Amino acid sequence: MKPREPGSSSVPGSRLSRLIRFGSLASGVASGMLAEGARQLAQGKRPALSDLLLTPGNVQRVANQLSQLRGAAMKVGQLLSMDAGDLLPRELSDILSRLRSDAHPMPMSQLVAVLNESWGKGWEGRFERFSFTPLAAASIGQVHAAQGKDGQRLAIKVQYPGVRESISSDVDNVATLLSISGLLPKGMDVAPLLEEAKRQLQDEADYLKEAEHLRHFHQLLADSPDFLVPRAYTEFSSPTILVMSFVDGVAMESLEHAPQAERDRIIALLFGLLMREVFEFQCVQTDPNFANYRYQRDTGRMVLLDFGATRRYARNSTEAFRRLLIAGLREDRAAITDAALAVGYFQPETLPRHRALLTDLIAQACEPLRHQGAYDFAASDLAVRLRDAGWKLGADRDFWGTPPVEVLFLHRKMGGLYLLAAKLKARVNVRSLFEPYLV
Repeated sequence: MKPREPGSSSVPGSRLSRLIRFGSLASGVASGMLAEGARQLAQGKRPALSDLLLTPGNVQRVANQLSQLRGAAMKVGQLLSMDAGDLLPRELSDILSRLRSDAHPMPMSQLVAVLNESWGKGWEGRFERFSFTPLAAASIGQVHAAQGKDGQRLAIKVQYPGVRESISSDVDNVATLLSISGLLPKGMDVAPLLEEAKRQLQDEADYLKEAEHLRHFHQLLADSPDFLVPRAYTEFSSPTILVMSFVDGVAMESLEHAPQAERDRIIALLFGLLMREVFEFQCVQTDPNFANYRYQRDTGRMVLLDFGATRRYARNSTEAFRRLLIAGLREDRAAITDAALAVGYFQPETLPRHRALLTDLIAQACEPLRHQGAYDFAASDLAVRLRDAGWKLGADRDFWGTPPVEVLFLHRKMGGLYLLAAKLKARVNVRSLFEPYLV
């Protein structure tokens, strides 16, 4: 048997092999519980069930297996870590947060088999050079650098085998695993999130669809001095391989110690872009992963990557959302309530106390819009206050209903920008960025 390359792991491509992995993981969690229970009993302790479940070993087992399965399994971990946030036990949240950027690349033998299947043998003749060591490995695919015969530098995203076919079963298996293992709090309803994960993953796994989004944004921002979008080469792409121009840039995390003015400008650019996406383009790249942005220090341009999670919005939806933000900016509670109804935050039959709680929540979320001058994201406790308000509303058993999926994706995008702004300790005049859309 050929030895596996260091740091790589073969992606289980068939449904059976993936199911076996899940079964093995469930057994490992159970064994870990028994071992920890025996250890604590030997010490004269009466361990609680949560103490047995949330051992470092069990949490590590879950995270490692999701990372090796990649695809939907890893994506669910990413979505939970970003969307559930403080709802998760700290141990699980810390481990799952690593899944936003960590994945084992495919071994070279499996990569070559995938490329042979998609492009046919002899595909190497298309390139002057092709690097088999991936630049990045994520939940659905990994990216390789190459150079075309014309000298053009290329970035080639190759999808892991079996990802598209396993989406629905993987999501269901992860949900079952997390539920029976007790690694999610009782009563936490993740069903809407998981169903949307399936739909989003089906879209993200279609690389030809992503190429269309990439080309669309490339056209929209072609004349922008502040943004750079790679070019898609659809003639070389397929549903499982996306060929793009290679664009240099540094990771967002590397900018934490950049000059304050530079960090402020970067976040202002991203907030301004989001407003253009919503109110002008009616087309939003909704994935808030930090890895989807790069920065060119020499040109000062933001590089935008990964358009798999792009969503189009109807004009009436974005107009209702614009009215909601205007009402929040003016702190007009009656107007907030009317706009929230139009957006779909609640229905005409929603109880008055729930309307009041939602109105409070929206008014708080608009705090950066109301702030005069630069809003200091690092010094703000807004995220904590919104979380607590959300908990209060969710704890009311009479409350039911969730906002439309389109709104939830905008929440994710805005939440991701808030997190990035806080990480870079940015100060941004959000109000001035929104003022062009007041009329």
